[in-house]
Amino acid sequence: MRLTLHTDYALRVLVHVGLRGGDLVTINEIAESHGISKNHLTKVVHQLGRDGFLETVRGKYGGIRLLVEPASVRLGALIRHVEEDFALAQCQRGDGGDSCRTSASCLARHALDQALGAFFSALDNHTLADMIQAERQGQPIAV
Repeated sequence: MRLTLHTDYALRVLVHVGLRGGDLVTINEIAESHGISKNHLTKVVHQLGRDGFLETVRGKYGGIRLLVEPASVRLGALIRHVEEDFALAQCQRGDGGDSCRTSASCLARHALDQALGAFFSALDNHTLADMIQAERQGQPIAV
């Protein structure tokens, strides 16, 4: 399983903004802090604002801040929301295209579905607040 850069950047933005409490943070500040292109971050911030995770304030003294309570944002739910495709194999896409011709009882497909479920179950054990706290302490979350 590999998450896109968009999802990676979304997590970084939310943690960075969460560390600042209710203070406004600029895209430039986040870009410089994380060494990320301002153009890429602008797209990520736009989506997070549109989806209700961030408040965006325009103008000379504008910026962004969290619009959600970090403890209420489960990482699995956030990633499911931001990421577009979780199919580990073509047969999981369900788009009717070039699907696997093996029967519905294919063990590989069921195992992949089970693995994806376990992946999200583990992510749902953690919140955005956990990530922010771990970043404040400078250490990873104990699992």
